[in-house]
Amino acid sequence: MRANVALLLLLLALAASFIAPPQAPLADAGTAAVSRTGTLGDASYRIEVPADWRGGLVVFAHGIQRGPGPGAVASPPLASHIVGAGHAWAASGYRAREYRPDLFIEDLVALRELFLNEIGRPRWTIIYGQSMGGHIVVASLEQRPGLYQGGLAECGLVDGIGIADYLFAYTAAAELISGVPLLDAPDKPAFAQLLNERVVPALGMPGAYTARGRQFDSVVKYLMGADARGNDLPLRLQGLRPRYLPNMNYRQPDLEQEPTPGARAASTVHVRYRIDPGLGLTEDELNARVRRLHPAKGARSPAADPVYAERTGRITVPLLTLHETGDAWVPLSLEQAYRRRTLAAGTQDLLVQRVMRAPSHCGFYGETREQAFDDLVAWIERGVRPDGEDVLASDLSRIGLKWTPVLHPEDPLAPRR
Repeated sequence: MRANVALLLLLLALAASFIAPPQAPLADAGTAAVSRTGTLGDASYRIEVPADWRGGLVVFAHGIQRGPGPGAVASPPLASHIVGAGHAWAASGYRAREYRPDLFIEDLVALRELFLNEIGRPRWTIIYGQSMGGHIVVASLEQRPGLYQGGLAECGLVDGIGIADYLFAYTAAAELISGVPLLDAPDKPAFAQLLNERVVPALGMPGAYTARGRQFDSVVKYLMGADARGNDLPLRLQGLRPRYLPNMNYRQPDLEQEPTPGARAASTVHVRYRIDPGLGLTEDELNARVRRLHPAKGARSPAADPVYAERTGRITVPLLTLHETGDAWVPLSLEQAYRRRTLAAGTQDLLVQRVMRAPSHCGFYGETREQAFDDLVAWIERGVRPDGEDVLASDLSRIGLKWTPVLHPEDPLAPRR
């Protein structure tokens, strides 16, 4: 008898050792509303939970903020819609500013853990990002599978370090076509002086190009995502005007002295430039003569610095993205590049992309955003995959009509009086 009791106690002890540790409680439909702010690891945050919380959580990754010091909390553009649907949201100000998605991914992970410990365990968590936040969304989904159950990115850097490649490919093309050695500038003031005193006279400005400016604009058209037939993206030129000179980026001639991880990781080695025929510069000449920029050693290493490595396309949960056709700061070509990565990885069915015909950066209509969020929730909860766009179609002249409630007056398909 004693032997049987001892054996029973031993079996109970062994069973207890395999019991999972206690988890935060699941969402309780009887919860009271919560509105909370604070600081977590030098990053300020805000949490909003509606009364009778339905159990969904949206973690928001805002875009880049410039200057010194910690970042400021930004509420998601969908804040009222999220709460109105019965879901909670949490946003972080990040511990710093500038382009540091490697740090900001960790800030959002810590904020999610705080939510679990203080509010409860959600039924699902969506990571939602704007602009630089799009880099945070996609890198988080790829590198931390299982943490989030879906992703929503708008005007996002969905191809990660591809944004730096685009900006320096743009700058290198301007250097070659203008004949001005921009990438030899010793510092930022000298770079700005070259732009204003030599590049602008050589190329002109959008709407008033010189012959060489027309060559450059054709190259930019393809860098931004013109289709295989050579059709321009709707409203591209209107979107380019405010970004025409700011897209030309200074880079340290001695890359080992470059302090920013994004600039250290930038590369144009793989860029195949395109240009329309009949402009006096052929594609072969362009690709042979343009200066190629290499990344710093190890700066793009998936092992050493995976956030700044090329994205893989290996996602495991639904991702829905929104992008504007004329966004010249974060071009549609990043969406095209990430679509190709998911095709190579066999995950294309987990990516739905939508396009709005607009010249803005993050200037979506509220109804476009709200529909995207609702469709993503339905995809997560009920497995209903929403409609999207083929951003790799050979003809993009009519792209975005379904997701653009009102056509821009200068849209080529807008009705004319």
